Amino acid sequence: MMTFSPRVFSGIQPSGDLHLGNYLGAIRRFVPLQDTHETIYCVVDMHAITVWQEPDALRRATREVAAAFIAAGVDPKRSIVFNQSQVVQHAELAWVFNCVARMGWMARMTQFKDKAGKNSENVSLGLFAYPSLMAADILLYKATHVPVGDDQKQHLELTRDIAAKFNNDYAASIAAQGVPTDEGQFFPITEPLIAGPATRIMSLRDGTKKMSKSDPSDQSRISLLDDADAIAKKIKKATTDPAELPHDVDGLKERPEADNLVGIFAALSDRTKGEVLAEFGGQGWGKFKPALADLAVAVLAPMADEMRRLLDDPETIDAVLRDGGERAGAIAEETMKQVRSIIGFIR
Repeated sequence: MMTFSPRVFSGIQPSGDLHLGNYLGAIRRFVPLQDTHETIYCVVDMHAITVWQEPDALRRATREVAAAFIAAGVDPKRSIVFNQSQVVQHAELAWVFNCVARMGWMARMTQFKDKAGKNSENVSLGLFAYPSLMAADILLYKATHVPVGDDQKQHLELTRDIAAKFNNDYAASIAAQGVPTDEGQFFPITEPLIAGPATRIMSLRDGTKKMSKSDPSDQSRISLLDDADAIAKKIKKATTDPAELPHDVDGLKERPEADNLVGIFAALSDRTKGEVLAEFGGQGWGKFKPALADLAVAVLAPMADEMRRLLDDPETIDAVLRDGGERAGAIAEETMKQVRSIIGFIR
């Protein structure tokens, strides 16, 4: 018998042009988890190729995500930081999970429907099956917790379903092989970590749309490589409504732009929306936007400077990823040795 140790896994796809939504929704939350859990943070480059990637651009984007992790405060000595493709067991376990998961489960994934649209017959098989790879990413390390945004909760539910089905389907073999379990469970039923006032950051031009690198307007997002001037200008030009800020959170209902900007202020200052409104309620945007711009510059500009410094030294980033890959690979291979034995592969 054993008890799963508290371990966090999270990955970010290297799709290029990291923005404020990536930072507040994920990367910023990685840092304090180092104090409470074992932490494994991955650049999921295998997920990235579910759609076509220009190889040199993929390499640059992979290093950019790693640089963002480090610049935000992730310590590669305390955490494992690596790129997914260095650990081949991700693909191996994903195939096992392809054979555990059901087609109907995959077909219900709303992100696939959103990304494929009416073109579902012509997208890659990888795009359809990648939630199985995501489950493998998490369960390969027997992660007990995953920090997720609202748009990833469905995929984590699938991960939990796959873990439960594997544990059930192979219960007799798990017992017979004598591998370590937690009350008979080989894989944990991973729990989500959803916290903070701004887990879903919206466009600065339209508060009803998620902040995205694919938006044609550069003014819709703050890039993590933007300098101080660009950050301040984008905040000050952000779309707002004419009303003053409300005195309580209920007053943000039906005001998506106001809700988004207050949420960004709250997340950047580690406060709640209510606390922000206690300070700024009743004031106009002429007071609030400059304060938000100053805060955003103070938090984000030093990180952008550090990212640029790291990106000018790719060998250092690659060394971090190599070291992390070796450490991750050791954990991954131990899991896969047990999985191979459980499912009946002869080695």
